[in-house]
Amino acid sequence: MIQHIPPRSGAAFRLRKGQRLTVIDPEGGQVADLCAFSAADSREVISNGRTIDYASRIFFTTGDPVYSNRSNVMFEIVEDDVGRHDFLLTPCSAEMFRKLYGDDQPHRGCFGNLAAALEPFGIAPDQIPVAFNIFMNVPVDGETGAISVEPPLSKAGDRFVIEARMDLIIGLTACSAPLSNGGSFKPIDYLIA
Repeated sequence: MIQHIPPRSGAAFRLRKGQRLTVIDPEGGQVADLCAFSAADSREVISNGRTIDYASRIFFTTGDPVYSNRSNVMFEIVEDDVGRHDFLLTPCSAEMFRKLYGDDQPHRGCFGNLAAALEPFGIAPDQIPVAFNIFMNVPVDGETGAISVEPPLSKAGDRFVIEARMDLIIGLTACSAPLSNGGSFKPIDYLIA
């Protein structure tokens, strides 16, 4: 059954080894932040550094494994309709909205949504790592290393599917940052099979 994450909110759930998680952008142009933790020991977390080290690149798509901070494969990307995602930037937060957008009363962002969703699993805010930002479009200048955040390339109905290689706790959001989502906020759907 398809689950629905409303705009600017998040969810957390278990994904057993061998299960597939399908993340769907139902309306197009919406980012979903994904964090993964080992269900056996939540100190083992998704690692952009290890994954980038082993692949020698920063963009990931179908067939790529994603590693933990302990160099274990957490999941593999098995289907990807878009082919462009970000694994460099941290989840947006109230502090980020204050610093980058000048918001006096900022939204808690993906970081706050992840923290709230993961709390019942005993995962503290300081354990939240850099997320795999599904559908997020972050070009990198090859000369200077400068990054920019552009609207997602995803269209309505585009999917991103992972298969768990260990028992996981997943945090997933419908991203709250205006720049990441082309200035609008939309839902994210997901399916576990």
